[in-house]
Amino acid sequence: MKRRTAIGVLGGALLSLVGSPLITAYASESNQSRAIASYAALQKYFYVNDGSYLYHEQYPVAATDNAYSYEWPFSQAHGATLDLSNLPGEAGRAYRDAVNERWLGQERYWNTTGATGLPGYDSYARTPYGNGGDKFYDDNEWVGLASIQRYKMWGEDAVLERAKRIFALVVSGWDNDATHPAPGGVFWTQAPWSHDRNTVSNMPGAELGLRLYQVTGEQHYFDWAKKMYDWTNTYLLAPNGLYWDHVDLQGNIEKTQWSYNQGVPVGVNVLFYQATGDATYLQRAEQIAQAALAFYGTTNLDKQPAFFNSIFFKNLLLLQSVNHNQDYVKAMQAYADRAWENNRDATTGLFHFNGSQSTQMIEQAAMTQIYAVLSWSPSQYRILY
Repeated sequence: MKRRTAIGVLGGALLSLVGSPLITAYASESNQSRAIASYAALQKYFYVNDGSYLYHEQYPVAATDNAYSYEWPFSQAHGATLDLSNLPGEAGRAYRDAVNERWLGQERYWNTTGATGLPGYDSYARTPYGNGGDKFYDDNEWVGLASIQRYKMWGEDAVLERAKRIFALVVSGWDNDATHPAPGGVFWTQAPWSHDRNTVSNMPGAELGLRLYQVTGEQHYFDWAKKMYDWTNTYLLAPNGLYWDHVDLQGNIEKTQWSYNQGVPVGVNVLFYQATGDATYLQRAEQIAQAALAFYGTTNLDKQPAFFNSIFFKNLLLLQSVNHNQDYVKAMQAYADRAWENNRDATTGLFHFNGSQSTQMIEQAAMTQIYAVLSWSPSQYRILY
């Protein structure tokens, strides 16, 4: 176990107290310094300075690695930079140019066609940076949700239009074959080697649809969100109140319960509550959040990938923006403190999980997101996903 820094000890002690604005400000300052340091390590060890605006997949880079990361890790570095740009005051504004660079990098994956005839992000960078790859609907949904966050922050029409195009792609991935077991649902990928329909391809799709409904008022976004939400609840909601991973075309259910597959349904229910005023949705969000925190506890939560936990906690903070339950941010802060103490190499600033001597870029990006969001004013939690 790495020795905790003095600021970490003091910050943790202060977080155990309640009700002081000074305590909240001090805790945010500590998280902000952690976010900035984690991002600096992300840029130092992963960013590729060749004009591509892309990243390496891991550090140290192995001889067999691709030149650049896949789209899913890149999207999380994009999200980390966006979260940093929402730090209070000048600290956040300092990252505006970096957010625009992430957008340029994101476009290296954009493909104007695909298996359903609609554009979207390939799983790997396209010519001249790579040969592209299959489209994954969840990969695209994360970019769409980040685009909505950016739109809510800065009101840029171009990013809203990109979110709309991504949602159209997601809808095109709906399974229309009524003869399939568990008919319906958005497929996980366009790749021919998988026909799974996943919680992670449907609930983030519903979340994106609801965000677009909030912004545009167009009913079809709400209707499709409800369709994805209902399908997931019908086929992948487990008896313990949490969500399984996916169902295949033979009707077999993969019953692993990942943390992000619990967080996103929390956020979806919050958005349904906001859209309809029906308190049942808020109650469902609270029930899932409570069940998930009890299910994972400390030990099991720490075994979940950091990049799943960042999504999990962000959605819990979205719920906190409505019900003001401080348990969610306290749980997130406790996780962040443990990771800083136990998983961070103070020499490099890189995080190592599960005994690995290497760091995945997506892990570093996820921890940057966590510390950045913990630095936000709670009034900003409403834009999270």
